[in-house]
Amino acid sequence: MITQRLQTLITVGETENYSKAAEQLNLTQPAVSTHIKQLESELNIKIFRRTNHNVELTEEGKIALKYAIRINNIYSNLRQALADYQQNIKRLTIGLTPSAESSILSRILAKYSTEKDNLHITIITDTIKNLYTKLKNFEVDIAFVDGKITDDQLNYGLLNTDSLVLAVSNDNSISKKNIISLDDLKKQKLILRPESSGTTKLFETHLRSLGEDIKNFDVIMEIDNIAMIKDLVRHNYGVSILAKSSCQRDVMKNRFKIVSIENLSMVRELNVVYHKDFTHTEILNEIIELYNSERNKTIV
Repeated sequence: MITQRLQTLITVGETENYSKAAEQLNLTQPAVSTHIKQLESELNIKIFRRTNHNVELTEEGKIALKYAIRINNIYSNLRQALADYQQNIKRLTIGLTPSAESSILSRILAKYSTEKDNLHITIITDTIKNLYTKLKNFEVDIAFVDGKITDDQLNYGLLNTDSLVLAVSNDNSISKKNIISLDDLKKQKLILRPESSGTTKLFETHLRSLGEDIKNFDVIMEIDNIAMIKDLVRHNYGVSILAKSSCQRDVMKNRFKIVSIENLSMVRELNVVYHKDFTHTEILNEIIELYNSERNKTIV
């Protein structure tokens, strides 16, 4: 059902080169050019502009590509849904932000899928911004994210509130304290999530509210892998700002300690986000119910 012209648009948009697109599509370059010209004539826009050796999307072209990708994904979902219906299979793609992945959510999703016959769950991890794009492009059915970006195309539900804490090695002297000051924190080597992460953004926002700047702290590393950060903290290479929920199992197993920071009440939301066209709300409700049941068992 998706036309060859839309597939050509998607491929040229990805490769930014007519020759490479023609090679991938097994078409001649003139055929690729014809498809784009036909689309431009039909939509009455200019989709690409030529650069030195490649092409780049115009602003109108970016809109056209966005919807071409959605049409392609919807058609792929249609084919998959029909095949699943014939085999009595339900299939979900669920997105998690890294902090959500490191909480009990991934275990809950695994447990839920093993308890349900004919249910297949695919889990992907990405930033909240990318997950929102995937939701709107119908690449993801549900996303569990720390924080929220308001969008009229999506539905939201508050799953839980979480707080950020300081993770410290058992061998670090401040692990003996329940709370430390910002001056104490400035003496520590900090290992943080990337600047673009929700965790670090929330930490920096609270610092600014107290008249502080992240530049006043000794940030030695930025790592986009929570498991790696926790391992470095455990071996006392530094301390880190992490979600309390992602540290609970480590604290219970005495791998490291968590400490509060004076005057920093860094509370955030864990939300479930899904497209307004999402139909399997009964599955989502069951996952949320299981999450609430398991969460109550792991509260430190």
